[in-house]
Amino acid sequence: MTKIKFEERKTIEQVEESTELAPKFDKEGLIPVVTTDFSSGEVLMQGYMNEEALKKTIHLGEAVYYSRSRQTLWHKGKTSGLVQTVKEIRIDDDQDCVWLRVDVQGGASCHVGYRSCFYRSVPFGKNSSKTILKFEEKEKVFDPKKVYGDAPNPTKL
Repeated sequence: MTKIKFEERKTIEQVEESTELAPKFDKEGLIPVVTTDFSSGEVLMQGYMNEEALKKTIHLGEAVYYSRSRQTLWHKGKTSGLVQTVKEIRIDDDQDCVWLRVDVQGGASCHVGYRSCFYRSVPFGKNSSKTILKFEEKEKVFDPKKVYGDAPNPTKL
């Protein structure tokens, strides 16, 4: 892998106004990542990267996350074939959040089988007396049991 180097964070001006990449990882060594579909802008998922995952994503041009539940790197699509090909990487003004714009091979990003991990909406305002989630996606793109088998769900309750 090519040697990707992140700059040391020195000043607010350097972080906010320079061309230096100096990401701020939290106390667990993670940075949040919002991933959207490159063409439609639809939010597909939110995850985390550690330093190694961010460097691999930059190098490979494919999304690599850090799984907090499994505590390991997670190359999106390596098992399922639902690879996220990076089209653009952005970092916010404080350099403490990453935005990936991707094309998704296979059309889904959610391990539950839906296109987006945000497949349900939460009622709010006058409709919030009952917090019953509404399914915004009606059909799954794939069957998780066929893709992952009987492997335990990676999400910890």
